[in-house]
Amino acid sequence: MTNRRNIYFFYKKSAGLTEKVQHLSHLAQRYSYNIVKDFKEANIIVSVGGDGTFLQAVRKTGYREDCLYAGISTTGNLNMYCDFHLDDTSKMIDSMTMEQIEVRRYPTIEIKLDEQPPFYALNELSLRSSVIKTLVLDLFIDDLHFETFRGDGIIVATPTGNTAYNKSVNGSIVDPTLPCFQVSELASLNNNTYRTLGSSFILGTDRTLTILLGQDGNNHPIIGLDNEAMSDRTSTK
Repeated sequence: MTNRRNIYFFYKKSAGLTEKVQHLSHLAQRYSYNIVKDFKEANIIVSVGGDGTFLQAVRKTGYREDCLYAGISTTGNLNMYCDFHLDDTSKMIDSMTMEQIEVRRYPTIEIKLDEQPPFYALNELSLRSSVIKTLVLDLFIDDLHFETFRGDGIIVATPTGNTAYNKSVNGSIVDPTLPCFQVSELASLNNNTYRTLGSSFILGTDRTLTILLGQDGNNHPIIGLDNEAMSDRTSTK
């Protein structure tokens, strides 16, 4: 931490929260940290909010690998990505002055949609129908056809994201230190035409999962990247 002194605070602007962030800024400056207004100049990015705010902070600042991310919770509990509570400044001071910060590296999923630049997800990618109609998806693992899926959609989760949306659809809980990602189904149909694995499965990070959207008239799925959604108006891959 001694060579990281530029802090950028990411939070949703409101009168009450802005005042508290200003207090955090004064506290950091008291211990020789610099507060920057441009996240590109920071080497420490601090989100103030909850896990959703942390995900937004990472996404909107470009998943920087040359920067430390820290989360400060404004709720009554510490969350998955928040190690400090807003009112517990003594713990923050101890971490700054006694070098008690543990740095953890969280895996991300790289997503490529047709010819667009890649996207990244820290928790999960979800692919769901935007209308009351099932999706038909062809899944390939390392360019080998694995299955043809028909149902509401699928979730591709990181080891740290598997306890979120993935767990709610009976996905497995994976040790976050394992380099892998998990694929879980959303309400799959199994009949004489379509037959899927019927359970979540785990792939190593050296694997490539390719998803092709079937041309059955439902060509506009919703793609969820962590806590953001984007609507695809082209073919999905």
